[in-house]
Amino acid sequence: MEYLDIVDEEGNPTGEIIERTVAHQKGIRHRTSHVWILRKNKDTIEVLMQKRSLNKDSYPGCYDISSAGHIPAGCSYKDSALRELKEELGVQAKKEDLHFIGISYSDSYHIFHGQPFHNVQVSRVYALWYDGDFVLQEEELSEVCWIGLDECIEKVKNNGFKHCIKLSELQMIKDYL
Repeated sequence: MEYLDIVDEEGNPTGEIIERTVAHQKGIRHRTSHVWILRKNKDTIEVLMQKRSLNKDSYPGCYDISSAGHIPAGCSYKDSALRELKEELGVQAKKEDLHFIGISYSDSYHIFHGQPFHNVQVSRVYALWYDGDFVLQEEELSEVCWIGLDECIEKVKNNGFKHCIKLSELQMIKDYL
């Protein structure tokens, strides 16, 4: 079982913990870290997209943030971000490589695999400049691809592909640049 810190509106732990599936069943606020991997390709800034595995408990088969994950109880945002990068993509980064670009808030309700999924989270969003190789964790994602930031923004705005990306996070990248 994976336990998460219950957090206040700002993402600060309250001292209580909850099992991950229960947090999603009941809509209990918890933390995640989001890392957008960026590279420069000629005159274009590109973002790395991951395609979620069809077995994921939420948003199966959707394009998503380069790397993201829940923060286990007692862990920090950056430590969790670094762990997820290593596990999902095989990327070894350091804390100083992560550039904080904003906070994202989510409160959504969906049905996945016939089960209710109420996601209430506070996410710290980071940018990471990286143009190396990837080793994919196949249980989590099926593929990755680079896409120009402006093209990605247009596709998210117009639902040009199946995704679970918040436009506000792409705007955070634009503001950071």
